[in-house]
Amino acid sequence: MKLATYTHEGQTRTGIVVGDRVIDTGVEGTMIDLIRAWDALKPDLEAKAAAGGGVPLASVRLEAPVQRPGKIFAIGLNYADHIAESNMATPERQVWFTKAQTSVNAPYAGIEIARGTMTADYEVELVAVIGDGGKHIAAADAPAAVFGYCVGNDVTERMWQHAGPQWSLGKSFDTHAPMGPWIVTADEIGDPHALGLRCFVNGEKRQDSNTRHLVFDIWQQVEHLSVGMTLEPGDCLFTGTPGGVGAAMDPRRFLQPGDVVRCEVDGIGHIEGTMVAEG
Repeated sequence: MKLATYTHEGQTRTGIVVGDRVIDTGVEGTMIDLIRAWDALKPDLEAKAAAGGGVPLASVRLEAPVQRPGKIFAIGLNYADHIAESNMATPERQVWFTKAQTSVNAPYAGIEIARGTMTADYEVELVAVIGDGGKHIAAADAPAAVFGYCVGNDVTERMWQHAGPQWSLGKSFDTHAPMGPWIVTADEIGDPHALGLRCFVNGEKRQDSNTRHLVFDIWQQVEHLSVGMTLEPGDCLFTGTPGGVGAAMDPRRFLQPGDVVRCEVDGIGHIEGTMVAEG
């Protein structure tokens, strides 16, 4: 099932995407509320999807599926080709950083290039959205902890990322976590470690890989993070980006106002944003 957060006629709701239409779930609250109550809601939502109706997808604004995740974590250096182009050794342990809630952005909204910076970069990623979650989740049990998946762009301000030993500031600028266009539930995706993912800038393919090349797979990621913290419904995990980022090109090619960045993942769809100068 494809589940979206959308705005129509001034109201923001959760919906089921079926073909070129979106059907109101009838659930009060946010996507996090829906995820929390998923087991009870699923039969009714399946019936709604089968019945059809709704409004044209073209008539709504798609929002980030989870507009205010409790936690956004992203793993760095998790594809071999990206590690190589970064001139770094393959990590023996997972390397994580956070992205601020305020970096969340709608899937087709403009992406800001912050004032006084010139080093905005793109990173296509598969994003895992936590369902039941929990703590001390073994890798073997991790599939049951993931609710679904969406496409993400871990937009990065490289100057700020490397201004100190921690990356979170350079990863957390406003609008720098576009996600969407919806969540595809885990049962529909099947194996998340066999999905192609790509990034295009102005139609030029910059990144092209497959999640089978993850250094630490998603189940290992869930196990690692849940050792020290409780993963909760709606938490979002950016699972890594492949090679091809602008910072690794020679010469380096950072994003400019007017550039259009499209990120896509097989089985889910695509997100696309135009770079704009911060107002």
